[in-house]
Amino acid sequence: MESGNPSEEMESKKFRQCRNFHITLISASDLEDVRDLFEMKVYASVSFNEEPRTEKKTPKDKQGKTNPAWNHRMVHTIAEAGILQYGIMLVIKLYCKHEFLPDIYIGQVQKPIKELFETALPMGGSAETTMALGKGSGVSQGELRFSYTFGEKIIVKKPSKWKTWVDAAANLLVNFTLASTGLSIMPI
Repeated sequence: MESGNPSEEMESKKFRQCRNFHITLISASDLEDVRDLFEMKVYASVSFNEEPRTEKKTPKDKQGKTNPAWNHRMVHTIAEAGILQYGIMLVIKLYCKHEFLPDIYIGQVQKPIKELFETALPMGGSAETTMALGKGSGVSQGELRFSYTFGEKIIVKKPSKWKTWVDAAANLLVNFTLASTGLSIMPI
């Protein structure tokens, strides 16, 4: 966007090119049964680079047990620069919902957004895939099926430096106040 025009250069600093990334978590199959009692109720968590601010979850499947189905669609907005380089990793984790104890981790899939984009581009920006679940350094039992679409480029206004600074200062103040009272909280 180098034009030499000062007003266009100022505008490029305020805005960035992005794409909407639509992902539909379709189903999983042949999962390890991680419950001793009761039936499995599996949900999926989708994030980028395991960043909590980007995390979205499917509803828990109440009937599929080790073969859950969601057909749940989510939309994320990703900067074009992040799509075109190996820096952003799509992470999908599966969990078995537990009512009284922490949820039980089943496994996950990870794929660079750049690779997903390069696969979908020749097919009009959409694709469907099935991936084996991993767990730790090994392979977990089961597979995850999902489809995804990269939308057209859109222009999104960047958050102001002032808003970014105010958010960081508020987060610091809350954590400092809670730490001085002996309490702790997750970052805002």
